[in-house]
Amino acid sequence: MSLDRSPSPHRSGGWSSPGLTSPFEETNGHSRSQNPSPGKRNGYGQLYGGAQPGVTWGSAKAKSARVNGYPSYQPQNQGFFGRHYRRLSESLPHFAHGGQEDRYAEKEKLGRGRSGGWSGSSNSKMKWRELPRRVGLLISRRRKGVALVLLFLLGLMIWFQKRTTPPVLAFSQRTNIASTALQYLYRRTSFLGGGSKFVIILAANQGGGVMEWKGPREWAIERDSVKNKKKYVADWGYELDIVDMSTKKRYAHEWRESWEKVDVIRKAMTKYPDAEWFWWLDLNTFIMEPSYSLQSHIFSNLKAHTYRDINLYNPLHIQHPPNGTSGDANAPQYANYLDPETLSPVGDGKPNSINLIVPQDCGGFNLGSFFVRRSAWTDRLLDIWWDPVFYEQKHMEWEHKEQDALEYIYTNQPWIRSHTAFIPQRMVNAFPNGACGDDRKVPEGGGCKTLVAGGMEGTEWECGIQGIHYQESERDFVVNMAGCEWGRDCWGEMYNFRQLSGRLNRSRWERIKDWWGESEEAKSKAKEEARKRDEAKGKV
Repeated sequence: MSLDRSPSPHRSGGWSSPGLTSPFEETNGHSRSQNPSPGKRNGYGQLYGGAQPGVTWGSAKAKSARVNGYPSYQPQNQGFFGRHYRRLSESLPHFAHGGQEDRYAEKEKLGRGRSGGWSGSSNSKMKWRELPRRVGLLISRRRKGVALVLLFLLGLMIWFQKRTTPPVLAFSQRTNIASTALQYLYRRTSFLGGGSKFVIILAANQGGGVMEWKGPREWAIERDSVKNKKKYVADWGYELDIVDMSTKKRYAHEWRESWEKVDVIRKAMTKYPDAEWFWWLDLNTFIMEPSYSLQSHIFSNLKAHTYRDINLYNPLHIQHPPNGTSGDANAPQYANYLDPETLSPVGDGKPNSINLIVPQDCGGFNLGSFFVRRSAWTDRLLDIWWDPVFYEQKHMEWEHKEQDALEYIYTNQPWIRSHTAFIPQRMVNAFPNGACGDDRKVPEGGGCKTLVAGGMEGTEWECGIQGIHYQESERDFVVNMAGCEWGRDCWGEMYNFRQLSGRLNRSRWERIKDWWGESEEAKSKAKEEARKRDEAKGKV
């Protein structure tokens, strides 16, 4: 016979409930314990938790209340949470998103059927302009300082992070070399740094000219010159157009090879439609101070850095204003028929009207380094400059070819003068010693600044608009080894100026390392000399 449950181990039946079953049973007014005597005690009662002596329902309930630590009934403002609830709730952070009705709206119905949100209409409360305020509310006061420090460190990482260098596939392609990302972006942007408005044109005749082929020294000169220009445009965000002249059959004419500058400038203007200024540089030039930008060095104050009156420095002795006859027999012999702007030695006097900037050396115009501005006037000038009459009929008279052609146009075409400005030679095209005479040096103890301040600028020093040769103490911008192929060492001059530029533009850490190395070398030399003196004394 199977039972639904096992029989109770107690004689009276049922299972005992510890803490609920009364340990005393009243019989005839007397209470007696239900626990059997030790001799009659069942093992099951001891093993399975029979009723304990002295435990009643009231005592168990009171014991449970004492364990919990709180009374069963608490009046108002009694107990820990009742007394400190408001203070604890006010110390918690508040997250206020929108108005009062938005905070109590149902979560699943927020934004349903509304035009609000970040992409809503103009009447929506969530606007992009409120994003900084909302982010500030989410950040506690203690974390704001940490967030600012992290933002500052992130900016430093971006500032010093190097951009990847795109491969240069051909010399005629644009080259944007590695530079710091944020700095390069700022300097290149047209409305910030303005670097995209400037294009440097460098002619690299890889295959040699029509007269002779290049040797190892010529290849080394080209390598250093191109590397120097690439580094400079990478620092300031300019464009670099490296043109290979040998690939153009149209320049194979013996007397036309130097007129390619005009045609290259016209093609560069088409290639870079957003650029404003185009800077031509010969291959034998070297930028000595890459820390100078064109904006700060020249174009930020173009009127102060250039002069338009050729009478201030006129090695060609060009007459200005030009004189001519009006065709009237009764008029004076040299009656001017030009307008007042053309007759003026400074044109209209406005820097915005300058479209051509040319330096002058001891012999006249020098086109080893000059600037051309995009304008309708420039288009007319380049069209006349590229006239076949010049290179076909004047090549026996003009030794410097396109340079002499520009001097001829400036002398005989008065409309050229009102838009042409001159710049001191040492600012963009300094010569080494031996080119165009000997170096006249600068005054010691202050240099050319002392002469300009005292009004004593003269021809005995390399200062002002008559300065021609490179001066290390003045930290000139560009040096041009002009005419080095005629009796001078082009590679030797390029190497010396490259080493000098590297030494002058060392970083502070490099200067410390060089100072430490020089001091150690001086100590070793002193020890060696002392040892030799001791040996000499011992022999004596």
